[in-house]
Amino acid sequence: MRIKVCGIKRVEDAIMAAYCGVDAIGLVVGQKHNSDDFIDKHLAQKIVKECPPYISPVLVTELDDAEEISNLAHKIGVTSIQLHSDCTVDSIISLRKSLPHIKIIKNFHVTKLEIIHSMKPFESVVDAFILDTLDLANGKVGSTGLVHDWNISRNIVKEISRPVILAGGLTPENVGEAIRFVKPYGVDASSGLKGSNGFKDEKKVINFVHRARDEYFKVRNLSLEN
Repeated sequence: MRIKVCGIKRVEDAIMAAYCGVDAIGLVVGQKHNSDDFIDKHLAQKIVKECPPYISPVLVTELDDAEEISNLAHKIGVTSIQLHSDCTVDSIISLRKSLPHIKIIKNFHVTKLEIIHSMKPFESVVDAFILDTLDLANGKVGSTGLVHDWNISRNIVKEISRPVILAGGLTPENVGEAIRFVKPYGVDASSGLKGSNGFKDEKKVINFVHRARDEYFKVRNLSLEN
């Protein structure tokens, strides 16, 4: 079970997440929609530089121009890119040519089961998918704090050949149930791990990681027994 904490805005939060056992951190750069988690490329670069070993910094962006994304990823120094935009298959192919060693994750908002048909053309060009929730009322395409229909996500995990990461309203309280029901490759949380100051809360991150891994091993052991 891979665990990512998104919306990291301080060096100290990146270090804290690493020591809590998180596998990856999300740095949200390149804004087109409403969000409190965006940072500029200079701060993102600083956070990446200070990241401890064995943690993957991920560029989370709403940009859709391959060249612009490539330049940004190169400058910041990330190991993965998470695309929250309307990038086409061709633009992702172009991005992969310019950054052959970067992992590419494509976001899809879970609204109805037919979303699988939209995901299929991307299977051959991305390394993974992330399923999130759309908040039209507030103009947010991520970090909405809203849970979508896990029945749809569960079917997507079964039908899609690439790893599927589950996001959207995940918290320490519901991540175990989400893993047990959806059986994703990984989980991603942001708003559900914030403290009252708007930054990541260490206790929430610790509990999220503990419950996610604990549930994963329960599911895994049950699968092996059967």
